[in-house]
Order: sequence, then C-alpha cells, then structure tokens
Amino acid sequence: MTTEPQVRYFLGANSPYGFYSLYDQLIDPARAESIYILKGGAGCGKSSLMKRTAEQMEANGLSVEYIYCSGDIHSLDAILIPGKRAAVVDGTAPHVVEPRYPGLVEHYVNLERCYNAKELAPLRSEIMDCMSEYKSCYSRAYHCLSAAAEIEEDMRAVITTPPLEERISKRARSILSRELKGKGKGAAPGTVKQRFLSGITHDGVVCWFDTADTLCKRVYELADSYGLAHIMLTYLLTAAVTAGWDVVACLSPIAPDRLEHLLIPEMSLAFVTSSPAMPYGRHPARRIRLDAMADEELVRRSKPRLRFSKKVSAALLDEAVSSLHQAKVVHDELEALYNPHVDFKEVYALGEVIARQLLQL
Repeated sequence: MTTEPQVRYFLGANSPYGFYSLYDQLIDPARAESIYILKGGAGCGKSSLMKRTAEQMEANGLSVEYIYCSGDIHSLDAILIPGKRAAVVDGTAPHVVEPRYPGLVEHYVNLERCYNAKELAPLRSEIMDCMSEYKSCYSRAYHCLSAAAEIEEDMRAVITTPPLEERISKRARSILSRELKGKGKGAAPGTVKQRFLSGITHDGVVCWFDTADTLCKRVYELADSYGLAHIMLTYLLTAAVTAGWDVVACLSPIAPDRLEHLLIPEMSLAFVTSSPAMPYGRHPARRIRLDAMADEELVRRSKPRLRFSKKVSAALLDEAVSSLHQAKVVHDELEALYNPHVDFKEVYALGEVIARQLLQL
C-alpha cells in the first residue's frame, strides 16, 4: 500500500456503553454515488478486499480515507473515496450497515458465498466455542470501561468550576480571534463530520495523530489530564461551523458524548488533546496547558482523591485492554479456522469488479 501518510480514523469505539458506532457518519447516501456493503463473517477476506481496492484507487491518483477496526487496528472496516463520493464498508455486526437506497446507491457484496460450507461443518464445535469466548472477553472489557468512565467523570466534577470554565472560554475566544476567519457574508454554516481519532484497542490506547498532521499544517496541542478539552473544543467547533467551515469532530471513546479533537482541514487547523497516557509527541504550533487553568488550591486539596482516581482508572483501563487483547487472540484463532476454507480467488475477483466500477464513476 502507499507509503504516503494515511488519513485514518475509527468509526467504532470500545466504550463504556459497549460498541459505540458512528458508521452512519461514513458518507451521506443522499450525496453518494456508490456504497458497497460487504457481508460475511470472520476470515472471509473483507479487510483484504478493501486494502486491495484502496491500493487501486491510490494508484489511479485518488485519495482514500481509511477506517480501521477498533478490535484489530491492522484490519480495515471501511474505505472512503471522496473524489468518487463512494465507499466500501464492512456491514456486518457489530457495525451493522444497511442500505437507504438499495440498488440505487448501496450494493450488497455477499462474501459468505466464498466459504466452503461442507469443509466448515466438522469445525462447528470449535467455531462456536471461539464465538462464545470472544463475546465474553468483550463483555468484561466493557464492564471495566464503564467503571473507568465513572471515575473519570468524578475527577472532572472535582476540577470543573465556573471560574475554570470562564478561563477556558476566554482562551478559546483568544484563539478564535487569532485563527478563525469567516468565509464571508452570506456563507452557509459549515457541516460537522463525526469520527474517532483515538480508540481503546487490544494494543492499548491508540490515537491517529498523523491524520491531524496530514490534513492540517497548524496543530494546537491541548495538554489535558482531567478531560477539560471538551469545554474549549465545543466553543471552537461552534464558532468554526457558524463561520462556514466544515469540521471533523472527533469524539472520546471513553466518553462518546464529549469532544476529544477537532480538525478543520479547510483552514489547515487542528486541535488535538494529549495526556500522559496519550502523548502527542510532536512539535505543535502552540501548546495549551489546560491543567494549569484549574484552581491551584482546589487541586492541592483534592490531590489524594485525584491521585487515587487516576490510579484506579488506569488499572481499569489496563484490564479492559487485557480483555480486548484476549479477544484479539481468540478472533485470530477463529480466522485461522475459517481461512483454509475460503475461496480467496473469488474474494479478490469481487474486489476487482468493485474497483473497476468505482473507477468508472
């Protein structure tokens, strides 16, 4: 695949509420030319098909947006080809995708037909055992994430005060006066596209900071240990959309109702949240220490409580990651059971058909 930096996101999150899906945000069917929905179970080649399709799109000079799986960060769940107003997406559970305009915009691609059912029949017991253990691992991970989220919400409640919110909003207004320009009189409001830039995965907490760097020349780093960035990002998002700019609002997987990052590619401007557990690790245009805006005396008095909460939350997150890692091990075993009984020639032939049809759009 291309050695150029990828624009990559997650559209699903392992969250305190279970699997949290943003797959309805992939592309608007009413504005799309074509959406291919892949249906098929483990090991049938969905990710491989999408990778090959993406390679062909890029070989023909088209940009591709990559959507990776939060359960396996090396596996694709979707690709978006903006220049063709088209997408290919894995529409099987848990990220179920169904057509709004079947046959007109969306097209089913049945990869289940590539299985050799007769050869799989003797593996029934092993496959079912793997499926059961896989679901059990995820259930435990979600329980841990739910408990961690409760503790993190408690930390935010301790630190967040009206004076702190005013300091953050004042800083946001200062940034807006320096960075944000409107599109001009009469410009329509911008649009909001939702994505996850980070994910809680089998490999730990992963954030695709390189996406922000690829799309935006100016990156503000919001150093934040207590979940305060949402306050600033909400001000920035509202102002940007009102001024007519399209934005990518990146939600937090541990709190999907809160903003974690904000990208404004049209302005080549991004705001990314960093923390000790998720360091940015680059040289930002500006670095804003949100922690420093908190009331020093309040932080001092609450230090034992905050230290304990951070320790317990981190332990719960580690336990969730451990369960997700075990789920990945089981899923690999499941794919190993299926793979020898898949006709990959047919899978790749279907991929070739999809690629040709996309290039003809």
